[in-house]
Amino acid sequence: MSINLDLTTACNYRCDHCIDWEILNSKVRHADETLRRQMVEMAARGMRSVILIGGGEPTLYPGFASFVAHLKALGLQVAVVSNGSRNDRILEAAPHLGDGDWVRLSLDAASDAVFRAMHKPTPSTLGLDEICGYVRRIKEVNSTFQVGFSFVITWRGGTRDDVAVVENIGEIEAAARRASEAGFDYISFKPFLERADTGSEIMDPSKIEGAMSDVLRRIRQGIDAARAYEGPGFSVRESTNLRMLMENSWREYTRQPKTCHMQALRQVLSPHGTFNCPAYRGVAAARLGESDAYCDVDSVASTSNSTAALLDRFDASANCRDVTCLYHETNWWLEHRIEDGESLGAVTEDRGDTFL
Repeated sequence: MSINLDLTTACNYRCDHCIDWEILNSKVRHADETLRRQMVEMAARGMRSVILIGGGEPTLYPGFASFVAHLKALGLQVAVVSNGSRNDRILEAAPHLGDGDWVRLSLDAASDAVFRAMHKPTPSTLGLDEICGYVRRIKEVNSTFQVGFSFVITWRGGTRDDVAVVENIGEIEAAARRASEAGFDYISFKPFLERADTGSEIMDPSKIEGAMSDVLRRIRQGIDAARAYEGPGFSVRESTNLRMLMENSWREYTRQPKTCHMQALRQVLSPHGTFNCPAYRGVAAARLGESDAYCDVDSVASTSNSTAALLDRFDASANCRDVTCLYHETNWWLEHRIEDGESLGAVTEDRGDTFL
């Protein structure tokens, strides 16, 4: 139904907290004609939405705006997750987007100093003030879609491999104020994730430096203070795994069914290949095919067979035992429907958000 589409591996940042840094700036790339043909094939077979996201910075893809227009011409919902460095290309694509689409900028800071320490942008890229300054310009072109400010909360003790991440808890409230004043529709807070030995993305509170209760108290104070900036047209959002962390119930979301049903409904198409889940981007055990896995009838048949085989072979209860999975509730809901033999048509509800 929905895919995460990594348009490119190219990135002009070197973020210490990036979950994909091992696959960035590689020499593999999509053939544009093949990629566009795949979108046509998948849309004809029921794909509803596309998120242009990780593995690189999507706005660095040549012809980014025209590719967005191609997706919209196919009747798809479209989302973009960007670092904001090429907001001029977001501005160029803005006229093509519409109701239900969204753009989210991964900024993670309130001050330019912390922003640069965390993201390590190349010297010629925009600063935080310039990035946020584009939001109202984008809204003036087209205000029908939402623009969000993404804030990954990092803490002392967190690492990417052996590199310590920069803590930003003290910037939570000020980031909400900046987002509200800049014209964002919302700010979204989520916890820092690390890469486990299995290749999955996990939240590891055991690595928090100092008393975890003190760190969580500081996070809660920051988010509670951030809510003072809520009002018509601006909201503060907490991700599911952040809520679980704050409630100390996150381990409940790590108990997965043996079969991950969502890997048949939400996959990742990247220059490195096609994978079963955003949490396993680039992981060999989660590979479903090459980057042209949906380019024609024969490749679709092959990828369908690979997906069916992986549904049987990939044991989510073991491989994802430490993952606070975004699809946890949906997977268990589907599992119970299968057990009960209940018709999906009798219980489903269309909420208009095909991304989830």
